[in-house]
Amino acid sequence: MRLFSCSNCANVVHFENDGCVTCGSRLAFRPRALDMVALDASGTHVLENGQSGNVPISPCSNAALGGCNWLVDDGHASGFCLACRHNVTIPDLSIPENLQNWQKIELAKRGLFYSLLRFRLPLVTRSDDPEAGLGFDFLADDPADTGEGPVLTGHDEGLITLNIAEASDAEREARRVALGEPFRTLLGHFRHEVAHYYWNVLVRDRDGFEGFRAIFGDERLDYGEALKRHYADGPVAGWENTFISAYAASHPWEDFAETFAHYFHIVDALDTADAFGLRTSPDVEHDVPEIELKRTFDSYSMGSAEALVRAWVPLTLAINSINRSMGQPDLYPFVLSEAVFAKLRYIHALIRT
Repeated sequence: MRLFSCSNCANVVHFENDGCVTCGSRLAFRPRALDMVALDASGTHVLENGQSGNVPISPCSNAALGGCNWLVDDGHASGFCLACRHNVTIPDLSIPENLQNWQKIELAKRGLFYSLLRFRLPLVTRSDDPEAGLGFDFLADDPADTGEGPVLTGHDEGLITLNIAEASDAEREARRVALGEPFRTLLGHFRHEVAHYYWNVLVRDRDGFEGFRAIFGDERLDYGEALKRHYADGPVAGWENTFISAYAASHPWEDFAETFAHYFHIVDALDTADAFGLRTSPDVEHDVPEIELKRTFDSYSMGSAEALVRAWVPLTLAINSINRSMGQPDLYPFVLSEAVFAKLRYIHALIRT
């Protein structure tokens, strides 16, 4: 994630900020420009160097609930920003715990949409395509416990369901340990589930089965039976040599989703590292035009997956070593085998189509 600056005072601000601590201005993110701007006292114009602009702007309708700091900068009639208009269901926000969890979920979702915009991936709402558009159901478990069981996170033809209990650190940690997932995060959930949507859009709907199966295997394998076998018997022995995670070994669809999410992790983390001036591998420099090298290493527009990995591996070694020096486990507990790298290369090429 890039660092941003306040349009009023030029102070460094972050993607999550809704106010500038230096000049006190309210802040908002403009999705089409991918920048942060200060708002004037009325909240209807951009504030630059103490002067209000002439073009009216509109904060997202979810701003009043503390759920969004984005602007509606395309005149969309819904009044919701580019990210929030994909919501289909949100929980009962009159319940304080639901409101807190939903606000955390929305923050993670905006992190996802930032990457989708940087990659220029297609975005279609459920309103525009009720059968296959991208939408989100944010649901809470029934406190009456009617026997239906907890809400399960998942994807169904573009509709992503997320149990808002995942926003609770304690609950998510309990599920992470129970399921043996070392990297269970809200943002990771979003990146994984949206991968299933983009498998539909970029592979299935474009008849890209042959290329997909050559890398990930045959997705026609019975999905339900594959998951049952995975949860009953665990991943196949030696899965670390072929898959990015144990869950990826359960079925080609899940392998694709885990790899897709991991690719997003790599690209966005490299973007963040570059924003803070962290460069651990000068080997990537020959992949970057000289004029670009003077400014930045733009992981989102990098032409080759090889360049990304050459920048990524030494960075992970550095951050893992820093964690160990403070008595903490590795921040990045993954191994990029040659088979995994081939899958990352496939995702890289697919996104750029």
